[in-house]
Amino acid sequence: IHRMTDHTDVNRLEFLPYHWLLATVGQAGWLKYHDTSTGDLISMHRSKLGPCSVMTQNPSNAIVHLGHTNGTVTLWSPASNEPLVKMLCHGGAPIRSLAIDRSGTYMVTGGADSYVRIWDLRMYRQTHSYSVVGGVPCGLDISQRGVLGIGHGSHATFWGPNAIKVKAKEPYMRHEMPGCGPVETLRFRPFEDVCGIGHQKGVSSIVIPGSGEANLDTTEYNINPYQDTRQRREGEVRALLDKLSPDMIALDPGTVGTVESSDPYLRRERIQDLEEEANRRKENEPKKKEKNKMRGRSKIQKKIGRKQKNVIDEQILKLREAREQERKEEKRAKSPGGKNMNKPKDDAPAALKRFF
Repeated sequence: IHRMTDHTDVNRLEFLPYHWLLATVGQAGWLKYHDTSTGDLISMHRSKLGPCSVMTQNPSNAIVHLGHTNGTVTLWSPASNEPLVKMLCHGGAPIRSLAIDRSGTYMVTGGADSYVRIWDLRMYRQTHSYSVVGGVPCGLDISQRGVLGIGHGSHATFWGPNAIKVKAKEPYMRHEMPGCGPVETLRFRPFEDVCGIGHQKGVSSIVIPGSGEANLDTTEYNINPYQDTRQRREGEVRALLDKLSPDMIALDPGTVGTVESSDPYLRRERIQDLEEEANRRKENEPKKKEKNKMRGRSKIQKKIGRKQKNVIDEQILKLREAREQERKEEKRAKSPGGKNMNKPKDDAPAALKRFF
């Protein structure tokens, strides 16, 4: 269907079902997102931390977690070129395995220092840790009911559902595989109490009571194991219609589709900050130099006159009063009963004065 030639030396693959994205990471340390519905390469991000062979996704918000050889875990989104969060989890020991529970609250990391650490992703802080013996924890997985499975050496240890939230004294179950070599992978089967363990001699399946979810949600895409060809085809069409944009992947998925609440106090503070910033910019701006105007307007006498235009002293007040008096007299003279009516009679010759 698609030939993805941009992905080379791939070590790990992760598929984001609600976004139809395939995430890959390899020896070059590049994280690449590929849209499997259109066949286009969405984004490429350089981790700058060398080769990477540990990757998992957060099922609650589709954030990809990468484990690096210097003991750090980085959180990535296709919309950001830099990691959203960078955590030092094992203090220099390489990360060998990662797992995240269904709620997206807790992350479990396994390092080359033979420690399994539990992290709270709400505070990005370690809550507690477990030590393993017999080998490095190379396989980690959390079942649908919260059972934590650890594969180390030729052993498999399972901790109860509450062991992630609160430190437990003893594990829930143990399983030995002598002569099978070190465990490579460990995965729980959904909706069943079965765990698959991959090692050098092949694959082993063991029963872990209470690990799988008993109730099956048939409305979810590609979850119903009993669906027929028609149901699978309809589910694919429905999933394509409900496909989410890669830009919607964020640490807090609850922010998508919400309206920012308006607080009057915060709005008032924001307005004050904007006013202060505007005043600060106005003070820092250089003063405008007066332009040299033509036709004698730039003479010193004119400049002084413009500056003293709004200066009011005693002489200016007297001058204004005299002008007001002249205007009043002119209006009175122009009125019908004023002095202007007798002016033609006085100016007329003596022989014509009897006609006025």
